[in-house]
Amino acid sequence: MTTTPPAHSSVGTARTRVEGRDKVTGAARYAAEIPFTGLTHGWLVLSTVTRGRIRDLDTAPVLAMPGVLTVLHHGNAPRLHTDYVGLLGVPPDPAACVFQHDRVPFAGWPVALVVAETPEQAREAAEALTVTYEEEPHDTALTADHPDTYVPEGGMPAETSKGDLEAELAVSAVVVDEEYTTPEEQHSMMEPHAATARWDDGRLEVVDSNQGAGWVQGELATLFSLDPAAVRVRSEHIGGGFGSKGLRAHQVSAVMAATALDRPVRVVISRRQLFSLAGYRSPTIQRVRLGADADGRLRALEHRSLNQTSRVYEFVEPSAGVARVMYDAPAHRTAHRLVRLDVPSPTWMRAPGEASGSFAIEVALDELAERTGTDPIELRLRNEPDAGPVSGLPFSSRNLAACFHEGARRFGWQDRDPRPGLRREGRWLLGTGTAAASFGAGAAPSTAQITAEADGSFTVRIAAADIGTGARTALTLIAADALDTTPEHVRVRIGDSDFGPAMIAGGSMGTRSWAWAVTTAARDLRERLIPGTEVPPGGITVRADTTAAVGELSQKERHSFGAQFAEVAVDTTTGEIRVRRMLGIFAAGRIVNPLTARNQLLGGMTWGISMALHEEAVRDHHTGAHYAPDLAGYHVATHADVPHIEADWVDDHDPDDPVGIKGIGEIGIVGAAAALTNAVWHATGIRHRDLPLRPDRILTAAHGTKGETTRKS
Repeated sequence: MTTTPPAHSSVGTARTRVEGRDKVTGAARYAAEIPFTGLTHGWLVLSTVTRGRIRDLDTAPVLAMPGVLTVLHHGNAPRLHTDYVGLLGVPPDPAACVFQHDRVPFAGWPVALVVAETPEQAREAAEALTVTYEEEPHDTALTADHPDTYVPEGGMPAETSKGDLEAELAVSAVVVDEEYTTPEEQHSMMEPHAATARWDDGRLEVVDSNQGAGWVQGELATLFSLDPAAVRVRSEHIGGGFGSKGLRAHQVSAVMAATALDRPVRVVISRRQLFSLAGYRSPTIQRVRLGADADGRLRALEHRSLNQTSRVYEFVEPSAGVARVMYDAPAHRTAHRLVRLDVPSPTWMRAPGEASGSFAIEVALDELAERTGTDPIELRLRNEPDAGPVSGLPFSSRNLAACFHEGARRFGWQDRDPRPGLRREGRWLLGTGTAAASFGAGAAPSTAQITAEADGSFTVRIAAADIGTGARTALTLIAADALDTTPEHVRVRIGDSDFGPAMIAGGSMGTRSWAWAVTTAARDLRERLIPGTEVPPGGITVRADTTAAVGELSQKERHSFGAQFAEVAVDTTTGEIRVRRMLGIFAAGRIVNPLTARNQLLGGMTWGISMALHEEAVRDHHTGAHYAPDLAGYHVATHADVPHIEADWVDDHDPDDPVGIKGIGEIGIVGAAAALTNAVWHATGIRHRDLPLRPDRILTAAHGTKGETTRKS
């Protein structure tokens, strides 16, 4: 696909966010800040037991408290229509379909909503509500040998296989056969979930913080058996999402309460409530088996992953999927398994599957490089596939080798002594490591409207979501080029379901999908504008729908790629790990805005530091609930943990995309934890296969057998 370069060229230039001034001055209002006349406030009451039934809710004393307007629960809430498949091809999570029965399937299950005149009154009353339960035994422990392990159905294939794995392993000169684990991780975005629901002249309006206004609109319309045209969802500014901001309990309960009271109702999920209500990245237990010739060329590859899901909803963390893209072998097998436990439902979390899966496969590759005496970069390049290892499809582009070459040059990899445990600065052992990264680069149908205004400006309307990625600014630059004008003449309005269907902000597909619709609308609009003719006072509007164009895309493996590099310092007497520097070089399509693109990549790499060293939501298996579900107990990387980080990219335009872009929102975290873990091995000579790399694990391993790591938590 070719396009004529415009006279104006904004794509590729660094631009500050178009809404930046509003955000730093407070003019940009988030979902919990927008005022409404007659606003009331709801506070969710969550179960204190892990499994059982609700025997009684003593609502009378609560209803008598100051300001309390109502208490919704399974005995008085409206019935919802839940038997359907939603926009993303799955049914709704029952945890969002609140107050439909008396069952409690996990700790933190929503059992009631207290609505009052002020948020303080609502919270006080909610905490005073007495709920009596009939408690039942529970199981919240994910183990590799759990007897209830099963093969999931639907979605991506649970298993792929080719060749004779055992035969190839038997004739391999070198075999790696190890288990790797990752813990439960929480989204912990800056802005918690919030929604305000109200009825306006017979139409339901929800002001929300979400990753797709049209997505939430469709779910709410179906749940409440409403005409979709009678539901409007707005979400202009979002303070982070990472996959969790879809349909949740706060929106549904707010709609229920607004219907019951005929007043606006706002429900905000507290930080502690997020741990059970907003989804999370499931812990994983992964086994990787690699068989190779003496020079490191793979003969056999097996990647198996086990994760937990709730008893009410099935979610697969597709960790073994990364092996289906990255490396090939004559014998190749991947498999996913699930265990239903008495836990909340996991959900998508930045680079779902790839983040946890890349840790296992990239550390295993590093172990193979060590055992074959091969440079870790050279080993990966020797195993570069010509086509999709599982699909057999051609790659739209695969510039991973360019990422490694450029990264190695800039990182100084050529000066690295491959022998571990040799570099020291005082009490610190120093080491460097690397890992590869990939993430899918898809596109989904979207619609967009563009109006040529009488004053010569243009207004773009699209139901996109900017969850902090800079999407609003990227679309402004893309529209300006497509309309052959400057960004100052373009206004982009987003986050409103009334603008028509559009892809959600997820899967690194948002900007690519929206840009396609915007460029298509711009082309059609320019064909309607007659040079020298004035635009009428009402403007000229065109609408584009990319459903047909996206459907005509040829079948290919489409991915962004990257190479991660890290240097660490380890003190084996204290267990401390300090990250000295990181470098990420990526092949992520055409970069629309270098300023915000680098911001996204650096953010992902920072999350990789957090994943490697800090993040671990710990559950007390006796109670079934979390220890310290807040940002005091759940540790994330802070400024002191983040060293000098660089992110850059190589040329990588996608020839099948109108703008040449792919996606950058998730690729930055992929491989980062593995690169850090590999660097810790290079520093100490001791392998770690369990995240996070806590000080106690460093200490235990340092006093154990060299080359191994303990499995005690």
